[in-house]
Amino acid sequence: MIPLFKVAMSQQSALDRVADVLRSGRLEHGPTVTEFEGVLGELIGNPRVIALNSGSSALHLAIDLVARSQSAEGRHGDGPGEVLSTPLTFEGTNWPILANGLRIRWVDVDPATLNIDLDDLARKISPATKAIVVVHWTGYPVDLNRLRGILDQAEARFGFRPMVIEDCAQAWGATYREKPLGNHGNIAMFSFGALKQLTCGSGGLLVLPDDDLYERARSRRWYGINRQADRMHGDYDVSEWGYRFYMNDIAAAIGLANVHLADELLERHRDNAAFYDKELSGLPGLEQTERAQDRRPSFWVYPVKVPDRPSFMRKLADADIMTSIISRRNDAHSCVDAMSTTLPGLDSVFDRVAYIPVGWWVSEDDRAHIAETIKAGW
Repeated sequence: MIPLFKVAMSQQSALDRVADVLRSGRLEHGPTVTEFEGVLGELIGNPRVIALNSGSSALHLAIDLVARSQSAEGRHGDGPGEVLSTPLTFEGTNWPILANGLRIRWVDVDPATLNIDLDDLARKISPATKAIVVVHWTGYPVDLNRLRGILDQAEARFGFRPMVIEDCAQAWGATYREKPLGNHGNIAMFSFGALKQLTCGSGGLLVLPDDDLYERARSRRWYGINRQADRMHGDYDVSEWGYRFYMNDIAAAIGLANVHLADELLERHRDNAAFYDKELSGLPGLEQTERAQDRRPSFWVYPVKVPDRPSFMRKLADADIMTSIISRRNDAHSCVDAMSTTLPGLDSVFDRVAYIPVGWWVSEDDRAHIAETIKAGW
């Protein structure tokens, strides 16, 4: 079967780098994480990067940083506040909001992009908004320039500018207006989980827009303790407590082995996506998602919108092609029943979306087989 996902690993390089770490005796807080951060900061174009043990940890820390900053400024009174977010994402995006004691306010989905509906977002910003989480779903960037305009309007209306956290978990290498994600004035996070185009086995990255947030995040990823403090004699102070979210050096070594391989793999994802864009264009019963000229997606997977999704998925399974719906719409889970709201855009599209293989492992013969199978109807 042609898989939907596959682990990308530069095996010999990863083995050599991990062996070096094991021989060094420095499994945590060694030089490898620092080296990895330097490489990533250069590739992104923003040196304020923090390597963490997962993308969800990065989101948790980002939300906490924003919420604490606003509490210190006296905003939102004594209430818990809310975070605006999309329900069309993996649960790892939204559960960190709940873990921080905040309420999720669901924003509708744009059926054309499968990203957050910016019109609905603009309507839902309020004095209770502590943060906005936008997901670059499947690696297709949100229109960040338009989002900036919405924030300008909110600032003029409410006297504060909500902080945006970009979930780039599926979007390593994606660009918006020729700049890599992580360079647009917001907090951004990346995931380096096993199935991502750049993997550490497990890991994440937090990218900060200013030095203050960067320094706070650096400290708070390890209990709020300064690594250069005199801990031998207990001569140090924790001014802002934190978590144990540090990336270990083994994960960083795997990431360093894969980081340049990811560039090559990303181009193969894009080449396969361009093939589908052409071959499936105008096909009766199938809709493709938006392609804006100012964005270069990463195409972690390739979404299509079809009637009778179960029949579509069975047809492809019979042809040895794996498909999936990736995750359940997050607002359908019982743990967030109290936050339920009407989302007509998502309602109109969720049951029609399926994802087909587009990755580096999909050969020219494979992608032709996938396209011909779809063209034959279901």
